[in-house]
Amino acid sequence: MAQKYDIKAMTEKIRALRRDAEALKAVSGGIPTVDRNADRILADVRMLEINISDAAEILGK
Repeated sequence: MAQKYDIKAMTEKIRALRRDAEALKAVSGGIPTVDRNADRILADVRMLEINISDAAEILGK
């Protein structure tokens, strides 16, 4: 049975994750643990972008 996915909604959530992680890093005041964890979040977001957002562009969604 084919599953239906809302790629557009996922892409928007991924963009929001990136914005939030970047905003967190901007207000961290240079606290090393916050910066490192924000960087890890951003790396995970990049993987989501590659897997979902880039695929959405190819699919035209």
